[in-house]
Amino acid sequence: MMLAGCATPSGAGSGSAAPTESGSASASPGASSGGAAGTDDVEAAWLDGGRGVGLVTYGSSSCLPVVGEPTYADGVLTVDISDPEGEACTRDLVPRGSYVGLPEGVDPTRELEIVVTGTYADDTDLDGLEGEIAVPEEFAPSAGWADDDMLLVLSWGSSTCPPVLESAEAAGAEVQVRFAEPVADQVCTADMAPRVTVVMVTGDVDDDAAVTAVLSGGEFADVRVPVLGRA
Repeated sequence: MMLAGCATPSGAGSGSAAPTESGSASASPGASSGGAAGTDDVEAAWLDGGRGVGLVTYGSSSCLPVVGEPTYADGVLTVDISDPEGEACTRDLVPRGSYVGLPEGVDPTRELEIVVTGTYADDTDLDGLEGEIAVPEEFAPSAGWADDDMLLVLSWGSSTCPPVLESAEAAGAEVQVRFAEPVADQVCTADMAPRVTVVMVTGDVDDDAAVTAVLSGGEFADVRVPVLGRA
């Protein structure tokens, strides 16, 4: 894939504040952006060939949550997700995707319990992945199911210029995910950050098939990636 700017690797999978979201549909305009009260539960998906997970929280589109360093013990992943301090935030309520690189010892073929602390305190779990797991190359895109019609797409590049979703349509064993072309002459930071796009999928998915996401538009040229988990 093509990355905006001159990217320099900065510790992939660190679970830092770099994760961003884009293309997420508004969920309750005018709702308070502070805290998780009144929002939906945290959603989770396997990403990056089981080397990380994507977590979805609901809040302000202009104040992305800060992700702390995760810990893992006895089958439980614990990570702090909190609002940034001292920032003025819009009062909309949208799903935002954050990437958490997994600590050593996590086996993606086994069930993973996830405990979120901080502003968005909650807990959820992921079933272990079945069959052969395709592990992508470093900084390659990946995708995973967070819910029946919610797909998370992980890409790597400038944290200030994440891909912007246009549409996502499922048909059988494929989900066509199209992104918008970047704005002309946009200025992007030259970091290499994980960007998690929350994708709401329309259409019907074959529950019995191994689903593939076809990423096109923007920085993607019909990139095909297996979707981890089950819709």
